[in-house]
Amino acid sequence: MGDALGYRKKFGVLAPSTNTSVQPEFDSMRPPGVTNHQVRIHVADSPIRNDDDFNKLVADIARAQDEAIDRVMTCQPDYLVMGISAETFWDGLEASKKLKKQIEQRAKVGVSMGSEASTAALKAYGVKRIGVLTPYQPVGDQNVRRFFTESGYEVKKLIGLKAKSPVLIAHFTEDQLRDAILELNSADVDAIIQVGTNLAMAKLAAIAERWLKKPVIAINTATYWHALRANGIKDKVYGFGTLLTEH
Repeated sequence: MGDALGYRKKFGVLAPSTNTSVQPEFDSMRPPGVTNHQVRIHVADSPIRNDDDFNKLVADIARAQDEAIDRVMTCQPDYLVMGISAETFWDGLEASKKLKKQIEQRAKVGVSMGSEASTAALKAYGVKRIGVLTPYQPVGDQNVRRFFTESGYEVKKLIGLKAKSPVLIAHFTEDQLRDAILELNSADVDAIIQVGTNLAMAKLAAIAERWLKKPVIAINTATYWHALRANGIKDKVYGFGTLLTEH
């Protein structure tokens, strides 16, 4: 007999302890028979005033990550889902591939990461020219731009919201995010993608697709979609845009 509730798949989910968006957004996309089991990577809610502070945040997450992986694996999940994005983009495409390999070797299960999931989603739509929204400081934006460029995408526009702390990433309002989406939109942008897993944008992105008539992809949607499809789960999940209903 398998797990009574997670009889299709059990997902271990890693997220920073400061993150309040991944857990509710992932849970709202969960099909019947799939369960999410979140472990929190300990991170202090320190001020983020500049690139040095942001670099420290990424390093703090990386240092505490292995312990979190070991902890969540005690519930014997079938697969890991990374509810962290900055680290997965850091230092470009090859570094992202290396990180995935390291996590899979430690956990001994497969993993979906925001970086790979983002490019898989863009590939599903067949687009190359993108606008990107982040909550990051400039150093984070530079790493995101580098990753997408090395992956073969043309970043036409990028807006970094420069959140003042990890917790405050989740405090951006729908109005603020809507304004950023509209600023990113232009005729030479074929799709808009949002990174930063604590930026709660899954439902707003689905609405924005209808306004703009082009893909608007939230990273939590892309990552959870990638995990489902990687595990052979083809269910349509409504309310989160065309990625989860048409791809």
